[in-house]
Amino acid sequence: MLRGDDISHTIRDVSLDCTERTSGENQDSRMKTKYAIAFICIVALVIIEKESNILSRVSDKLIKRPTPQQDPPTPQDYSNTTEKGSLMLLKVLLSKLSGTEGNYTHFSEEQEEEEAGDLGPYSDGGGRKQVLLMATTRTGSSFVGEFFNQHGESMFYLFEPLWHVERMLAMATEANNGTVLAGIYRDVLQALFLCDFSPLEKFISPPPQDHVTPDLFRRESSVSLCEEPVCTPVIKDVFERYHCKTRRCGPLNLTRASESCLSKQHHAIKTVRVRQLDSLQPLMQDPRLDVRVIQLVRDPRAILASRMVAFSSKYQTWKTWAKGGQVPEDDEEVKRLKGNCDHIRMSAEVGLSQPHWLRRRYMLVRYEDIAQYPMQKAEEMYKFTGIPFSSQAREWILKNTQTTQVASGIYSTQKNSSEQAEKWRFSIPFTLAQVVQKVCGPTMKLFGYKFVEDEKTLINKSVSLLEHKQFH
Repeated sequence: MLRGDDISHTIRDVSLDCTERTSGENQDSRMKTKYAIAFICIVALVIIEKESNILSRVSDKLIKRPTPQQDPPTPQDYSNTTEKGSLMLLKVLLSKLSGTEGNYTHFSEEQEEEEAGDLGPYSDGGGRKQVLLMATTRTGSSFVGEFFNQHGESMFYLFEPLWHVERMLAMATEANNGTVLAGIYRDVLQALFLCDFSPLEKFISPPPQDHVTPDLFRRESSVSLCEEPVCTPVIKDVFERYHCKTRRCGPLNLTRASESCLSKQHHAIKTVRVRQLDSLQPLMQDPRLDVRVIQLVRDPRAILASRMVAFSSKYQTWKTWAKGGQVPEDDEEVKRLKGNCDHIRMSAEVGLSQPHWLRRRYMLVRYEDIAQYPMQKAEEMYKFTGIPFSSQAREWILKNTQTTQVASGIYSTQKNSSEQAEKWRFSIPFTLAQVVQKVCGPTMKLFGYKFVEDEKTLINKSVSLLEHKQFH
C-alpha cells in the first residue's frame, strides 16, 4: 500500500510534469491544473485502499483460519491481484492526467478498452464478455440462467456462488450492515469474473482442503463444473450432496475450475443475492472486465404465491392469512414484502436511468415476456450481451419450453413456460393479492403489471395482467 510520502512524491511529479507542459500559459491556469490533479490523485488512492481491503478485513474478522504455508499458483491471491490492478489503474489515471489538457473526467469507453490490454492476465483482448443475471427468488432465474449455461464450450457459468457468502455472514452481526454485505458480494463476484476462486473459498464450509471441496452449492447446475478437465475421478467414500448428474465426478477441484474459467471466452453468473444495483459500480468500471447486467423481474403477486409453495415453512404466516382474516399492514412479514419490492424497484430505476457507468450495460427483462416468447427474448438477451446465440442454446430452449410433462422440483428448469407464467393466479387468494398491490404498487406500475379489483378478474386467464411495455 502506498505511504503518505509516496503520495506526495507522485503528486509532486505529476504537478511538475503538467507545469512543464503548460509553461506558456498564465499563472492562474497552472495553479488550477496542479490543484485539480492533486485532488483527483488523492481521491483515487483513497478509493483504491478501500476497495483492496474491504473483503480481507471482513473475512479475516469473521473467519479464523490458519494461513497456509505455501500459496498455490492458482487461484491467485485476491488481495494481491486487486492491489496490483488498483495500482495499475492509478498509473493509468496519472498518465491520462499528465497528457490531457483541461479534461479530468472519467475515461471514455475507447480509452478504457485501450488501457485494458495492459492490465495483466485478466485483460479481455479476445472480446471476453461477462454476464450477471440479477434476480430475486422465484422469478424464474434458474430457468433463464440455463439460456447461458447451455450456450456451449465457450461459456463458463456459475449458479448462485454467493449462497456460501450469505450463509456464513448470516451468523455474523457485522454482516447486518447492508453496505458491508453488498461490498463483499460485489468483491466476490469481481474475483469470480476474473476466474479467481480464492475469495469464495473463505466462505465455503467446511473449508476446502488443498482447494478441493465436495460442498459447492448446486455444482450440478453448472455445465462447466461437470465437464472435463474439471470433472476428476471419483473418490471412494467422499459424499457430494450437489454432485454432477450428467457424469460421475470426484469432489470439485477449484484450481481446475479456475483454469477452465480462464480458458473460456465468456462468463455468466446467476444470483438472487445482489439487492442493490448501485453497489456494483466499481465492478462495472473495472477495465479488466466487460460486464453486462440483466435484471430479471416478475409480478410480485406471482413471486409471493410461488414462495408460499417453495418455502412453505417460512411462509406460515401468509398461509394463515390465506385461510381468512385481516392482514395487519404493520406486521413484519408485510414490511419485509414491501422492502423486497422497494429494493427491486430502486435497482431498476438506477439501471433504467442509464448512468455513465451502466450505459449500454443494463437490461431489464420481465419473466412473463420470456415465458411467452422464450426464443425471441433469448435472442434479445444474447444480442445485448454481445455473445453469439449458439445452436446448443436454441435447441435447449426449444426442448424445455414446450414440454407437456409435470416438472418435478421447485428449481426445475423444464416447463411449459407460457402456462407457468399464469399458474399463480389460481393459487393466491384475492385478499393476499390486494395486500401485494397495496405495498408493492409503485413496483408493479414501473414494470407494467395490472391491478385486479376482484377475484373474478384474478382467475380469468382471458384478462391479461401485463401491460405492453418497452424498457430501455
